[in-house]
Amino acid sequence: MLTTVPLVLTAALLAPAAPAAADPVRTVAQETVAAGATGVQIRSVRDGHARTATAGVSELDSRRPVSPTGRFRIGSTTKSFVATVVLQLVAEHRIGLDTPVEQYLPGLLPRGKEITVRMLLQHTSGLYNYLRTISLKGADLEKIRYTHHSPESLVAVATAQPLDFPPGSKFSYSNTNYVVLGMLIERTAGHAWGDEVAKRILRPLGMHQTMIPGDRTRIPGKHAHGYQEMNGKMADITELNPSIAGASGEMISTTADLDKFVQALAAGRLVPSALLGQMTTPRSASEEYGLGVQTRTTPCGIPVFGHTGGIPGYGTIAFTSADGKRRVEASLTLGRGPSDDAFYSLIDKVICA
Repeated sequence: MLTTVPLVLTAALLAPAAPAAADPVRTVAQETVAAGATGVQIRSVRDGHARTATAGVSELDSRRPVSPTGRFRIGSTTKSFVATVVLQLVAEHRIGLDTPVEQYLPGLLPRGKEITVRMLLQHTSGLYNYLRTISLKGADLEKIRYTHHSPESLVAVATAQPLDFPPGSKFSYSNTNYVVLGMLIERTAGHAWGDEVAKRILRPLGMHQTMIPGDRTRIPGKHAHGYQEMNGKMADITELNPSIAGASGEMISTTADLDKFVQALAAGRLVPSALLGQMTTPRSASEEYGLGVQTRTTPCGIPVFGHTGGIPGYGTIAFTSADGKRRVEASLTLGRGPSDDAFYSLIDKVICA
């Protein structure tokens, strides 16, 4: 779940919206639940005007609605926060984008003299994705659900396998890249990556509902429950030790807080303009991935950037137009669907509504 996915839209989300829908964002929320989500909350901002919509339930076997302000696990959307801190350190001349990782973390990676910081950020390092070995499905997840995973142990799983390709030659999404970047932040700044995210992003932006949980298994405050199918039944997997994701996907947030982040990023308040340009420019038109953000041109021609996220039970969207005038954040609590691929349809429909 901590991966990007190809664009294959589900039939339910491709269904035409009602021609006279009073609230297109609510329509999208309802369609998403009809496609299989247990619950959904969506925040949409256009030209400074915010609207929220929810659908479904916050917990199976209950009628309690999804809170529009509840917390959720954001999965790989964490990567954009980590990338932002790395680029701030680049701006401070403490890290070089094209410097080999070996210079900062000697002996950690095979061919570390060839793998650069930029390659980690854009998923072109060739490092094996450790989640291809550690399953987060069914009984396999249940075995490790409450287990602590150190970043060193996750990287060791990856480096026990050969590189997928020579460094810099291809794109392949790998969570290992961002676990290494978390270690790089700690080595460079002298503090854990989460502490740097809090100091540099969360506190300055007033993101008071966002947290880096570490080994804490619960989501504090109001939140919808996430589910996964186990032995033919839906199991509540809301409680989880997210260290299995670490700097690649551990954070918890809200749609309102994520909106503060993408708005500040688009406005150039977090990363200098030259680096923001590199952050939001993919290596090639076919890859649609820059330095810690995904890019996309919506069907109505509006380019957006941000990140999707997935971790057992939860799916996340946080995207903004390049000018920051149109933004969308959403949390989907998952059951038997919808497909992760449907997230892109949700982005398109809300941005273009």
